[in-house]
Amino acid sequence: MNFYPFADIETISPRPMLFITGEKAHSREFSEEAYRLAGKAKELVIVPGAGHVDLYDRVNLIPFDKLTTFFRNNLK
Repeated sequence: MNFYPFADIETISPRPMLFITGEKAHSREFSEEAYRLAGKAKELVIVPGAGHVDLYDRVNLIPFDKLTTFFRNNLK
């Protein structure tokens, strides 16, 4: 099955979307493209110095404060 995840990304709007990527992540361009295509209520966080897999388990790089704020503000 061929699936292109950005094909209907604008249909998620107006639900808030948070994109988090590493500054050095090879996948950063995908997050930036998804952010560009998304509707309103969106935020892009680029973690300085982080690569793609760094945000899996290097807890010192994961922006927990941003996640906490985003979910508190949007899951009321």
